[in-house]
Amino acid sequence: MRNSKKSKMVTEENNHHKQAFGSEMQSDPNEDEYSFRISNISETSHANYDRPPPRLSSDYNSPHNTSPIWDPSSSPYLDPSWDQTTSPLSKSPWTSHVEPNTNYSYTGLMGSLVREEGHIYSLAASGDLLYTGSDSKNIRVWKNHKEFSGFKSNSGLVKAIIIAGERIFTGHQDGKIRVWKVSGKDPNVYKRIGTLPTLTAYIKSSMKPSNYIETRRNRNAVWIKHFDAISCLCMSEDQKLLYSASWDKTIKVWRASDSKCLESINAHDDAVNSIVVGFNGQLFSGSADGTVKIWRKESQGKGTKHFFSQTLLKQECAVTSLAVDPTSNFLYCGSSDGLVNFWQRDKLLTHGGVLRGHKLATLCLATAGNLIFSGSADNNICVWRRDGSEHICLSVLSGHSGPVKCLAAEEDKEQTSGDRQFIVYSGSLDKSVKIWRVSPQAQQQLQNQAEVGMSPPQTFPSACSLGSQSSCRVSQRRK
Repeated sequence: MRNSKKSKMVTEENNHHKQAFGSEMQSDPNEDEYSFRISNISETSHANYDRPPPRLSSDYNSPHNTSPIWDPSSSPYLDPSWDQTTSPLSKSPWTSHVEPNTNYSYTGLMGSLVREEGHIYSLAASGDLLYTGSDSKNIRVWKNHKEFSGFKSNSGLVKAIIIAGERIFTGHQDGKIRVWKVSGKDPNVYKRIGTLPTLTAYIKSSMKPSNYIETRRNRNAVWIKHFDAISCLCMSEDQKLLYSASWDKTIKVWRASDSKCLESINAHDDAVNSIVVGFNGQLFSGSADGTVKIWRKESQGKGTKHFFSQTLLKQECAVTSLAVDPTSNFLYCGSSDGLVNFWQRDKLLTHGGVLRGHKLATLCLATAGNLIFSGSADNNICVWRRDGSEHICLSVLSGHSGPVKCLAAEEDKEQTSGDRQFIVYSGSLDKSVKIWRVSPQAQQQLQNQAEVGMSPPQTFPSACSLGSQSSCRVSQRRK
């Protein structure tokens, strides 16, 4: 018998201490608050890490008293005597875990970025810039481990961030998508250039009774707007379409050129936690209802429409995250039971196996090269290397004191050694962002492994260091 589902609505905390952001923080004074208010329903219960993870949405509650591993003496933001009127750009929240003059062959924890302003829910990396979103409503921009710029919204904690060319799309708790762009006059200044749906489109749509759909609690809403939190954003392979997933069980399709909502897909029976595009334009969606579905895109006249293709996975526990590898040949799916399932495109999407490396829910996934990274509510990140269709657990990155909520990875362009290396960014509910350098080579030369928080590489089927977790292996599907 399934337990009754908890409410996935999270009331925004109004008692957050607002940090001064100097002249760099761009506010959103003209926010078009045209949406109706959603009843405030707070989830007061904390995650119980002693039980098997329940069916849940991708936002994993943690005890409020979690705090990052951090030396207060090294951070001006934790010092009560620090002058809040001073621009934080003058005092870096970066703490390095690498000795000066360390060469680029070093792999492990590089350092931490900490801001005492809320849990880190989203991040995105582009070149030398890192964007982070939290429940403080701020989107901060980091460059070379220092705060470079930032911008904020008047409402809606930042659930998702994606970068598409010169534009940054952010998905929020209030069901809106906000669009930002760097000022042409000053690269430190970001301006909000739009909100999806646009105010004009919303008003026009609201005038037709046929555009209203029934939502929960017997309320009606215009179909072009999400009426619950946005959980995920992604772009089509040709960058022409923007997809948004929501706890309202729908996926909406937007035309990137003019921000028009083209379609609303009633995708699942519970919150949609993750979406990803791959395999020649197919859309994959994962939900708290325990399913992974495939949607195919077809041309219809001057537009396109999405049709249900098949259910790839159906299970009791919630699907929390999806990722497609850079070659667009493997699909990975994280679940609240801590497992990562995968499928292979060139084998007609047959189930390839299960990666077992976490004690608690897998909350996020990222891929880079032939590496896969899985972040979990057990505070760890597993690093997997793919060789053909086989997967090996290289190491476990430990250092966070709270669940790892979001990941991003990109190739290290500055490394001088012949081996290819990657930079991994991890955001956590411990309010910190950690930066790691990882090599896909099995025999990594890790320095001070206990200090940098990176367990030695393990070759399948050896066990990875996860405390009481004895298995960190790939369970191949039985023929």
